[in-house]
Amino acid sequence: MSTPPSYYERHIFFCLNERTNGEDCCAHHGAQEAFDRCKAQVKAAGLAGPGKVRVNKAGCLDRCAAGPVAVVYPEAVWYSFVDEQDIDEIVESHLKNGQVVERLRTPAHLGR
Repeated sequence: MSTPPSYYERHIFFCLNERTNGEDCCAHHGAQEAFDRCKAQVKAAGLAGPGKVRVNKAGCLDRCAAGPVAVVYPEAVWYSFVDEQDIDEIVESHLKNGQVVERLRTPAHLGR
């Protein structure tokens, strides 16, 4: 029996968690701006919607040491990013064309 197709082809989650106790967090490193940029780029490229791409906010993804982070499913590829160009590359390469952006992959050992 084959698995039915997913509602979305790809789903990207951005950690937007903000710690108020002074600990470092994705929210302190431009995560909201990156989320907004990704959402706008996906929409502008016509990639948004059922059968395509969904861009979502997430709470803590527990990879704080690598932050800011986002994860793309179904491939379960974790990304660390620093600027708008990184987000644009993730959208164009991975979300649009299915090619992982190796240079932005979060190192496997980086957790909390």
